[in-house]
This record gives sequence, C-alpha cells and structure tokens, in this order.
Amino acid sequence: YLKISKLALAFAIIHSKPPGKSSKEYIEYLAKTVSEQDVGWKWKVEVLEAEVVRLRQELLLNRISPRFCLENNTSAETLLGRESMNPTSYSSQLEDSGCDVCNDSAFDSLGIASDFHQSERNVNTSKHWLERVPPLNLCHTSKEQSLSAPVQFLQRLLEIKKLSEGGILRADFSKLEDDSFTICHSVSQLLDGLTVFYNSPKFPAPSFLTEGVYVLINLITDTKLSNHVLKKCFKKMEEFEKNLIQIILRNRSVNRFQALHSVSQTLGLLGRNNILRNSLISLLLSEVRQFAEQLLHAYQVQSVYDITQYENIFHLCMILEQLLQNETQESNISSSDYGGEEKIKFLKNLDQIILHLSDEFPLFSLYLWRVSVLLNSGQMQ
Repeated sequence: YLKISKLALAFAIIHSKPPGKSSKEYIEYLAKTVSEQDVGWKWKVEVLEAEVVRLRQELLLNRISPRFCLENNTSAETLLGRESMNPTSYSSQLEDSGCDVCNDSAFDSLGIASDFHQSERNVNTSKHWLERVPPLNLCHTSKEQSLSAPVQFLQRLLEIKKLSEGGILRADFSKLEDDSFTICHSVSQLLDGLTVFYNSPKFPAPSFLTEGVYVLINLITDTKLSNHVLKKCFKKMEEFEKNLIQIILRNRSVNRFQALHSVSQTLGLLGRNNILRNSLISLLLSEVRQFAEQLLHAYQVQSVYDITQYENIFHLCMILEQLLQNETQESNISSSDYGGEEKIKFLKNLDQIILHLSDEFPLFSLYLWRVSVLLNSGQMQ
C-alpha cells in the first residue's frame, strides 16, 4: 500500500508540474513550500502554548489573591501609603530563611547591589513594584522577551507575598500546591534563560539579566515561597547549578574572567540557601576532586594538562571555601556534617595529592588544604 501511494504521488506531481519546470525542480519547490508551512505552524503552536501558560499564571495569581483584592475596599494609593508608615523589614525575611544575601560584592559584578539594598531602604517599595511590572505577556520569541515573561510572573508573586505580610492584601499561598505545573514551568523558564545568557555573556549586564537574578535570589530566600519552589523544582535548580559550574570550567575566552566572576557570584548566592547549599557543596567537591586527580596523573606521567581549566578551577575553589565558611559561621557546627559521600571521596588520599602537587602547583595545593581543614574541623585554623 505504501509503495502504491508513493507511486501515485509521483505521477500526480509529474502531471501537475507547470510548463518549463522539470519534475525535480517542482518537487524541490513543493518540499520548500511544505517546510515553510511547517515552520509557520510550529510558531503558531509556540504562541498558543505561551498563551496557555500566561492564562494559567494569571489564574494562579487570582486564586492566591483575587485580582489583587485590597482589604476593606480601600484604594491602592491609600493602602500603599499605609505601608509606607509601617513598612515591613524585607531584610528580616531573608535572615529568617537562613540565607544571608546582603553581600555587596556578590551583587556588584551584576550591577544589582544598589537595587537590592534600595528595596530595604525604600518605604514605598510596593508602589514602585506595581508600577514597573507590566502585564503578563508570554507571546514573544526573542531571548530577552522569553526571559522577561517568567520574571514578570515571579515578580508579581513576590509582590503579593510582600503586600500580604503588610496586611494590605489577602493571599492564600496554599494554592501553589494545587498548580505545580505553573510554578515549575516559570522557574524552569527563568533558569533556562539565565543559562543561555551566561553561556554568551555581554557587559555591561543587560537589565533583564540582572532582574532575573534579582528575582531568583529573592524567590529562594523567601521562607514560604522557597519551600514551594524547591519542593517542586529542586532537580531543575540542581541542574542549573551544574550548568553554571560547567560554564566556569569550559570557558576558554581570552577575556573570560569578568564573565566567570559573575557566574561565580550567582553560584555563591544560590549556595546561601540551606537546601541548595548542600547539593552545591557536593557538586563542587566532586569537580575539584576530579580535577586534582587529573592534575596529579598528568604530573606523574609528565603529560600536558589543561592550563585554561587550571585557571578556571580556582573560581570553584573560592566558591567552595566561601560556602563552607558561611555554613560554619551561620550554624556554628562543623562543616564535616555536609558533603556526605563526596566529602569522603574528597578527603581520601588528599594528603598524598597535596604532597605531590605542592612544589609544582603551590596555590592549588593551598586551596585543597584550606578546604580540607574546613571539612574536617568546621573552621579555618
């Protein structure tokens, strides 16, 4: 049947071909036409899928706080003015979560330090957010617009949370449990967008990138929202951490250090979340250990090692040391409780590795020793 169908199609094409055009040329023309139609349909499907996501996001926001309904039917301006008289301390929310992100240096490379601290100083923050967050719109194709779509949704979610804590809005965040797809899709879209831009960074950092990082950090440091997000999107967050680590290790650009610094800072901020910190420490321990073993093997057989990766590995060492120090300072317990199996693998034969590499690679050996001290004692000696 298939052979007969193909033969019938071939005869139909031959009989219907226009004068002055060969059968081959006509077939190529038809194939190109059909291909263009497929592309058009694919674009229409993407637009419709984006519209479905947008509607689900709006529906979820309305379920949490119906159309931003304000208590006692008071005007938004009046309630926002009331908040300016009794502002809530956003920094205290971050401290309650155990995620200290008030680190100027961590944000400077992305250009958002001033924005973050301004949110704590500005008593009229809510009005500012409501004015600058545009209506949700996901029907875009460009990379910038595809990143801005989930940012807008998550911005609104964070703003509802902030206003509800100030008594300005009534919000029921238990509704997040009823629609895991929407929150997971939005977070995944944000993480994918950030990964794309970190793979091809531009400086100064575009506003939509800094805004995306800002929203992500606020999301995972919020005591209530972070629980919902990490419970549903932990694997995606861990994949994002792995991608950032590989971006650091594999970057071979001559002028790569500013870009790597930005990625490192973002990893450091993610690691300030207690749940993400443990997985990130394990990932970093694994990468540093594997590189140390490869470097030792190259040294022993006198083979060539990857000098670029050697330079890049120091970014991972610094992040790892910072996370272990933060863990010790915040919890006052030994970091030896963290890292699990990867910690055991890292410390195994580490003394021998340091001994063999210390003469040829003193700085790297020093970092290995500093990390081992933190893992063993929970504090720098």
